[in-house]
Amino acid sequence: MADVADAVQICADLIRFDTTNRGGGDAEPERPAAEYVAAFLDGLGIPSKIYEAAPGRASVIARVAGTDPALPALLVQGHLDVVPADAADWSVPPFSGEVRDGYLWGRGATDMKDFVAMVLAALAGGVRPRRDVVLAFVADEEDRGDYGAHWLVAAHPELFEGCAAAISESGGYTYHVPAADGRIVHLYPVGTAERGTAHLRLTARGRAGHGSRPNDENAVTRLVDALHRIAAHRWPVSLTPTVQAFLERTGAALGVPVDLSDGDAVDASVAALGPAGGLVVPTVRNSTTPTMLDAGYKVNVIPTTATAQVDVRVLPGTEDALFAELDELLGEGVTREFVAHQPPVQAPVDSPWFASMATALQAEDPEAVVVPYCMGGGTDAKAFAQLGIVNYGFAPLWLPAGFPYRAMAHGVDERVPVAGLHFGTRVLTRFLESC
Repeated sequence: MADVADAVQICADLIRFDTTNRGGGDAEPERPAAEYVAAFLDGLGIPSKIYEAAPGRASVIARVAGTDPALPALLVQGHLDVVPADAADWSVPPFSGEVRDGYLWGRGATDMKDFVAMVLAALAGGVRPRRDVVLAFVADEEDRGDYGAHWLVAAHPELFEGCAAAISESGGYTYHVPAADGRIVHLYPVGTAERGTAHLRLTARGRAGHGSRPNDENAVTRLVDALHRIAAHRWPVSLTPTVQAFLERTGAALGVPVDLSDGDAVDASVAALGPAGGLVVPTVRNSTTPTMLDAGYKVNVIPTTATAQVDVRVLPGTEDALFAELDELLGEGVTREFVAHQPPVQAPVDSPWFASMATALQAEDPEAVVVPYCMGGGTDAKAFAQLGIVNYGFAPLWLPAGFPYRAMAHGVDERVPVAGLHFGTRVLTRFLESC
């Protein structure tokens, strides 16, 4: 296999570009990081082009020729922006790209400049992909993608012509879980689905009046009652193909019986899986979480309107039923509208793509048990799915036992194991050459 030592340096270089995305268009420009990637690719003889949705909001696109151009192309996509980091909370400066104690530290180390670095390192190592590979390292994933993937799909869909599948965050990392017989199983979840995102604004309307007088059309009361019903509602278990496969295959690997006959049985089975069950807890049900409130302008005045926002996450195949039931929960005088709406996505679980990912992981870790899983949040996969591309969460990393990987993304002291970057580059090299 090729030398992969440069993966750490590339990732450190990328971390040192402050590409903080505060949302709502308020962001540090991704352009310097995009120029770094473009220059790196140019040095490998791979032509690329930078696209800007707005000044500084840059994405870089390239196409790498495969050894068999008759095959459908693969999209390899990642994002260059990161969420904010308060340096006062960190053990190291968050944009230092410092290597310490076997880890590379900094904002973006796991979300997701590590993946970009591993892909570039694989290319620098001389990987010869079997099929054409389209590279898309984009802006604005940490907000709505209006300056990144969603803009590219709308304005430049021709860039992704011929792409049948895509890989990106988040999946392919080591999860050490105890089996029923005391063994430690190396579980590698690969994303084959993700819940949809629907951010809703609720508006309650009523009759204005004096705060001292009875008012059975109080907009604030109507809104609070609606939010209480939504927050208290327990959505039923809904087993998608991905979640069902995760439960069955993980249970088999751990020697834990799994019963999927009804909702209570599913809940009990998830609990019986122990730490592995934590991967699937957010995705056996839809969720509706009130997060924002706004009402009134003076304490002794009952306002005409009151508003709230609700974060709705919806499983594949359940949108119509969820919104119909949600409308019943709103009650009199309360309406809803979308602030953002990105439907769920789902890729085939048993596919040649998934099999190639599993083979590449098992070549580097013979103890790997590769299972599909559904992401509870959202990624740029939702943008590329609009082009008919099936999306997989596959950004492989070796992680040591006890490493709090799921706390790293958006967390304080974000870091990635140096050995994990080397492992991931080797896995990606194998996958690109065989898939």
